[in-house]
Amino acid sequence: MRKEGFPYAFNPSKCESCEGRCCTGESGYIYVTSDEILALANLLKLELQVFTESYLYKIGYKYSLKEVVTNDSHDCIFYDRPSNGCKVYEARPTQCRTFPFWDYFKQRVDELKDECPGILDD
Repeated sequence: MRKEGFPYAFNPSKCESCEGRCCTGESGYIYVTSDEILALANLLKLELQVFTESYLYKIGYKYSLKEVVTNDSHDCIFYDRPSNGCKVYEARPTQCRTFPFWDYFKQRVDELKDECPGILDD
């Protein structure tokens, strides 16, 4: 898979073997929009307020998904280690859908390769 303007390609079949490195590791933010929040709440069949209180925290004026700390790793609250998958895959946020094609990585390909085994040289 390639995306114009990015100096690398991505092989999504490698996701099966990587143990969710893009969903685990260092602490970070997984920002969600109001539409994404609603879609996630609907998928989980939760009232919006219950979903927000259970799965989000506020960073300034934005919301981020919570993390679960396990063995020195910060996992996305929706990452399922036993299945190595996302519990809300159908409604995952744009930030997740667009990985690894983030502008941040355009100049940091070596950093991305360390995180993602699916990265291929262009």
